[in-house]
Amino acid sequence: MSRLHVLEGVKVLDFTHVLAGPTCTRLMAETGAEIIKVEATPTGDMVRFMPSLKDGRSGYYIQQNRGKKAVCMNLRDPRAQEIIYKLVKDVDVVVENFTPGVMKRLNIDYETLKAINPNLVMCSISAFGQQGELSSLPGFDYIAQAYAGVIDMIGEEDGPPYFPGLGMGDVSTGAHAYGAITAALFHREKGGGGQYLDIALLDCLFHCHELNVQGYDGSKGELVPHRSGAHHFAVAPLGLFKGKEKYLVIIALGLQWDSLMKTIGKPEFITDPRFADNAGRVEHNAILIDAIESWLQTTESDDEAVRVLQENHVPVAPVLSVPEAMAHPHLIERQTVRTVTDRSFGDLKVPGMPLRFSQYPEFLDLQAGFLGEHNGEVLSGVGYSETEIQALVDDGVLGNEPIVGNSH
Repeated sequence: MSRLHVLEGVKVLDFTHVLAGPTCTRLMAETGAEIIKVEATPTGDMVRFMPSLKDGRSGYYIQQNRGKKAVCMNLRDPRAQEIIYKLVKDVDVVVENFTPGVMKRLNIDYETLKAINPNLVMCSISAFGQQGELSSLPGFDYIAQAYAGVIDMIGEEDGPPYFPGLGMGDVSTGAHAYGAITAALFHREKGGGGQYLDIALLDCLFHCHELNVQGYDGSKGELVPHRSGAHHFAVAPLGLFKGKEKYLVIIALGLQWDSLMKTIGKPEFITDPRFADNAGRVEHNAILIDAIESWLQTTESDDEAVRVLQENHVPVAPVLSVPEAMAHPHLIERQTVRTVTDRSFGDLKVPGMPLRFSQYPEFLDLQAGFLGEHNGEVLSGVGYSETEIQALVDDGVLGNEPIVGNSH
């Protein structure tokens, strides 16, 4: 009998919202896990109201929550907590990304849930982790980026720092959490039992420093990481070069250096002592930038410049806008940009599933739930009658919204 995907049979209780946590459980849903997403009354996950919006339906919510059963309850009510206790008996994983301390105040922290299900794998995702002087503070991606030394590396050398306009920290942390959870499940299958996972945006973002941290420490402070605008502060040539109409990223390391110099008509630079090593190229980077950009202006077009550089094995890419990236044939062919169909929203382009498995080449057809859509299904599965479920609705313990569109 064929399996749905690699995580078929894994059951997850999901208390996540916005981006980092939902990214983790989105990857789990895409790889076959059963996800029960618990949202707080009365309005649920705040991204249900974030753009793009169509007839009150959020594209942001659809993107992050396809394939998850939607349950909505007042988590402060002891009756809701009792529902959680019944559900947790039969789940493999709990994922949450509240500020540290919230789960304990709701009486659904790891120690409480572990007593009910000793084999439980529970993952808490937060900005700063569960311990440390910053741990109790609320935080978002950009807050963690600031503490991680990420934002300080972006911008012009003598200007203010900038931040990137995408959720690098959240998505990276969600992917790290996915990896930790699957490793913990493998450990459990080997007889190791359940465990608790503490995954922080700050840790994951700081982990992205490839040269900066060890470079500064290993050089005893001589190499000081700093923002340097369009070009790397410690490697040359590596940066954004102005073409005829747009900027190109060009990088030339090792033998690529010789190829680039020959291509731009500067073979003499190969033996020039000023450019004998990376340190010399960084010191004289202004000369290199001028030579490369002057050559770019002589080419027929930016596309032609890219073609010539690629033919000569020089790493190069045009700087694409989001719409240009969405229209690129490579991204479309790989379904890196993917069109999904929502029952209410209709067709919507979203970032595709980044994990590829040879035994499961096709992506799953998943739908995002409406608020509280699966209250009845989930609660009846742990013994609640229709009358009991309706009473919980009437008392405000459970919440929901109308389901709009054709049933799927």
